[in-house]
Amino acid sequence: MFRRYWLGTMATAGSLQVLQIGVGWLVVTDLNGGAGVLGIIGGAIAVPSILVTLFGGVLADRIDRRVVLMVTSAANGLLMTLLALLVVTETVEIWHIVLIAAGQGVLGGFDLPVRAAFFPQLVKREHMPSAVSLHGVAWHLSRLITPTVGGLSIRYLDTESVFFAGAGGWVAMLLIMFTLRTTQSESAARRNILQELGEGFGYIARNRLFAVMIPLTAVKTIFGLQYLTLMPLFAVRHGVQADGFGVFYLSLSLGAITGVIVVQRFQHSLNAGKIMLVAGIVFSGLVVAFAYSPNYWSALVAIFLVGIPHMIFITLSMTVLQVRVAPELRGRVIGIYTLALSMIPLGGLVGGGMAELLDERLALSISAGVFGIATLWVFATQRVVRNLTGADEIAPAQ
Repeated sequence: MFRRYWLGTMATAGSLQVLQIGVGWLVVTDLNGGAGVLGIIGGAIAVPSILVTLFGGVLADRIDRRVVLMVTSAANGLLMTLLALLVVTETVEIWHIVLIAAGQGVLGGFDLPVRAAFFPQLVKREHMPSAVSLHGVAWHLSRLITPTVGGLSIRYLDTESVFFAGAGGWVAMLLIMFTLRTTQSESAARRNILQELGEGFGYIARNRLFAVMIPLTAVKTIFGLQYLTLMPLFAVRHGVQADGFGVFYLSLSLGAITGVIVVQRFQHSLNAGKIMLVAGIVFSGLVVAFAYSPNYWSALVAIFLVGIPHMIFITLSMTVLQVRVAPELRGRVIGIYTLALSMIPLGGLVGGGMAELLDERLALSISAGVFGIATLWVFATQRVVRNLTGADEIAPAQ
């Protein structure tokens, strides 16, 4: 079952990535938008996603996660089809994109925490490190295909082609979910939704590891990953067309897959915590190197290198949290963690505003520095994170 789910995850990952590429290119080149518009679109996704994600985690503990994923897959496919039709009929405007982005933010608020709580049902505890790694590989393998294909499609088949393809990816996930049959642990007696959500926050507050790693992940997502939103501006800066823009994502994904391969050597290391935090610090420096790359080819090398420590940090942190969370609270706690992971559009809003006031290079560098400083602080002061070992990844849930 995990194999089928993994293939569906690749399809939806590709859908989200072609959407990001297509919208970025559509806004910057066809609708004459700039960093500010990209930031607004990022905010349109982020705000509803943040508001809904917490309750999505509660939902994941209450009802059949499979059904939720089927509904969100169908709805996302419809939204991407609508966007494609607006582009085909040449009636698309920026406000259309903002509204569709907000709709996807709402759906993402339900989809992401439920998805993160669902895939552990498909594997045994001892296989969780491999499952987390493969989950990350699915996203980045799709990036090996979708950026180049997406860029070529935009150039030779027009922008609407990537939106139709993205809709097809969501339909594929819907069909795969129809074939999966899983069992879900019974939750305790249902109480008020806010009370159940409070239990999730209370668990995190009592568990030092969760209380440190989830906020640090949020800082990384908001400040460290702004290059994902600002990428079209760097493509324009280096004078490349849509296909060259897509190669940025291709290079990043090659680096991320390299990171997944490298992290296998560290998942059972006695220094796993130190390796994770050092990877975060190195990541920040490499983002600055990308921002100030003097030409397109050096930028490709830099963004490839960015992907390596990024995946080392994310894979090690996610594995520990997935394994150690109490099963009856998995949906709520992982929902809060997913909220931290889903703040990329909010980072885009911050980064877009800074890029308008300063320039994209300085904005990206300042933001990466914020995450670097936060990671240094954790390394220096939080022994529970710094002293994590590979054995902690298979420790019993607390």
